[in-house]
Amino acid sequence: MKTLLAAVLAGALSLSLAACSGPKAAETTTQPTDQPTQEVFQGEDVRLAVLSGPTGIGAAKLLSGSDNGDTVNHYTYTVASDNNEVVAGLTAADGEYDIAMVASNVAANLYNKTEGDVKILALGTQGVLHILEGSNGTAIQSMKDLKGKTIYATGQGANPEYILRHLLTENGLDPDKDVEIVFADATEISAKLLSGEIDTAMLPVPAATAAIAKSKGSVRDAIDLTTAWNDLDNGSQLIMSAVVARADFLAEHPQAVDAFLEEYEASVTYVKENPEEAGQLVADLGIAPSAAIAQKAIPQCNLVFLSGEDMKPAISGYYEVLYSIDPTAVGGKLPDDDIYYVP
Repeated sequence: MKTLLAAVLAGALSLSLAACSGPKAAETTTQPTDQPTQEVFQGEDVRLAVLSGPTGIGAAKLLSGSDNGDTVNHYTYTVASDNNEVVAGLTAADGEYDIAMVASNVAANLYNKTEGDVKILALGTQGVLHILEGSNGTAIQSMKDLKGKTIYATGQGANPEYILRHLLTENGLDPDKDVEIVFADATEISAKLLSGEIDTAMLPVPAATAAIAKSKGSVRDAIDLTTAWNDLDNGSQLIMSAVVARADFLAEHPQAVDAFLEEYEASVTYVKENPEEAGQLVADLGIAPSAAIAQKAIPQCNLVFLSGEDMKPAISGYYEVLYSIDPTAVGGKLPDDDIYYVP
């Protein structure tokens, strides 16, 4: 009897211990994978050309970030003073630049004249031109008030001339008969305006900003030409600058291009949202003459970032206007859709 009781107790204890220990874990086997580990893009060396003035202002944070090692790509950059310098480097046999910021009509010219070897990556600024009135004048309130005036202007054979002529024509004035247009550089025009030698000028920001600031009230912003353009309501936007790249670079370095676009967009956003800090960067980089002027000019630069499929609707109407004024303004023909880099 004792033997039977001991056996029963031993069996019960065994069942109790089994219940406490829980079910036995299932055996697992790690399956080998054939998928390689995806490498994180480490960036590439990119040769960049930036125009001084409004065209280059949006890139200030990108350039300073590259100098400090804060960008994915490393940018070797040149701050150029005119489009011709940039075009020469971009189209050189050895390709001095991979990416460049130029006037929007220059972008179309490059595409047509290189037969597609240069494409548009992004659009960077809208209108930056202003009609200034000196000598404490208040007579100029609209484009029609320019009749009979001598207008000193920058940008002969480029966006500024085409824009001025178009706006005069659309407001009922003949650019060759109703006004006299005298072309000169911004420094000369500003000096004449401040001295009272002339009383009407067309200047881009930040040159216009600087002239008004230095005049201590004798020079005023009479007409914002972006507003005048929008008042035409012809379906076109005033897009004055573009970011372009060599087609071979786009094909061979797509990750570097994608990284640039992300970093440039972030730079434009930073500059717009932080004009005081960005103004100092712009001056330090030689894009504008002083931090104080840059800080005042940034809100007037109409900085934008448009890329991919957003580009054609924004600028195609402007190209049509330029072509109607002078076909050579866009390289002899309207650019086709392949001008736009759409990955």
